This record gives sequence, C-alpha cells and structure tokens, in this order.
Amino acid sequence: MSHRYIEGQIMHQRLVPLRHGFTYDYFFLDIDLQSLSTLKHRMFSHGAFNWMGFDARDHFGSSSDLFQNAQALCRSFDLDETLPMRFVTLPRIAGFVFNPISLLLLMHQDRPRHLLAEVHNYNGGRVIYEVPLTCKDSGLCQGEARKSMYVSPFFDYEGCYRFDLRYDEEGMELKLLLERDGTPQLLAHFKGASLPFESRSTRALLCRHTFLSLFVVTRTLWQSLRLWRKKLPWHSPRSIDQIRRF
Repeated sequence: MSHRYIEGQIMHQRLVPLRHGFTYDYFFLDIDLQSLSTLKHRMFSHGAFNWMGFDARDHFGSSSDLFQNAQALCRSFDLDETLPMRFVTLPRIAGFVFNPISLLLLMHQDRPRHLLAEVHNYNGGRVIYEVPLTCKDSGLCQGEARKSMYVSPFFDYEGCYRFDLRYDEEGMELKLLLERDGTPQLLAHFKGASLPFESRSTRALLCRHTFLSLFVVTRTLWQSLRLWRKKLPWHSPRSIDQIRRF
C-alpha cells in the first residue's frame, strides 16, 4: 500500500460539564515513508507550492526529509526506526495548513504496532505522545498516553488520552477519548475510506474541501465562542504550552 487519501467525517463531543458536539467532513493524507520520491503528481507537490502539497518542515524534526526526521524521532523514544512507517496528516491546501493531530504509525505485519501522535495547539505549542498499541484479532488497536499540553481553553493540561485505532487498506477509524480522574471529558472520532493518491482524487478533494485548512481554524474558534457564551471555566496556557517540544 503506497500513498493514499482517507476521506470521511470527524466528530467532537464534549461530555462535561455540559454536552456540546459538532461534526464535519474531513480528509487525511496517508504517506508511505519508504516511497517519498513518489509523493507528487500534477496537482500535488512535495516541498513546493501546488494546489495541494506536503512539507516536512510543518512537522517534527529540522530536516526537509520526512523519513530522516521520523528516524530521529523514533530514536529519541528508543524505538526501532527500521519498521515500515506511515504518516497520516492533513496536507497543505493552496499553501496553508493547520494540523491539530498527525499520526506516525510504526507497522508490523500490516498492523500498527506503535503510534507517535503529533499534537499542535493554537498557541504555537506542539508535543509528541508515544502510544504503544495492543491489537486484537478483530483489527482494533488500543493504547493510551498521559496528556501533557494545553489544547482547549476549556480543559487544562491534565488527563489521559485513550486511542482506539482501526487501520487497513479500506480506510481508517480513530477514536480519541480524553479522561480525567476516570471521568470521560471529550470524545473525538474520525472514520474514513481510502481514495487513490492521484490527480483525479486530488481534484475531487479540492472541490469538496476547498477551504478545509481555513475551516479547521475558524470552526474551532466558532465552537470556542459558543462555549465561552455558555460560561464554561477558562484556562490559560503555560509557557511550556507555547513552544514546539520536538
């Protein structure tokens, strides 16, 4: 399986202190790190401007080579970087992108064995969560990581993320549950189907998601305004939450 797109819907459901949810269309780019030289076509560029594209400098590491950066990141967590690796992220659209979460998947026998989740906030912060995965015969892979960075002004930086991941040739399903002291606080869910990495798919995605990169930001601000009007407690970021830690 080489590069592909995964298109579907993403849902956010806040559970405490009041219920508040929203759903919208979304898609990811799923990159095969062993085939970076083929990450391009007429409407998609790697490291250059195009209608859609990818730039490794948007993510962890200092190199423009994603594979080199991924190897260095794995070494920093004492992980075997020689495993097949996939990187699931939102690509640039007309030169702009904001990625709330991207996934570096370390594969073993066509299943994710380890997950490194790259999370950005709106305050310039970034953190990498290491998530060892346990996979069942059903294909469901599960893991967890302690929360260590402020993301939403309506939650502080403490808690535990629980990941449920299904990943195969048909597509991907990811459930991310935030808990604190055993109480579920927020559920995020994405489910999508595979599309081939080719100009026809890129053109169709651009038509359906022309302003997706912008909407990721504006929709979040709009939902924050709605919660602020409901008088939810407001938390401010720490200084460490405003830097890139990797």
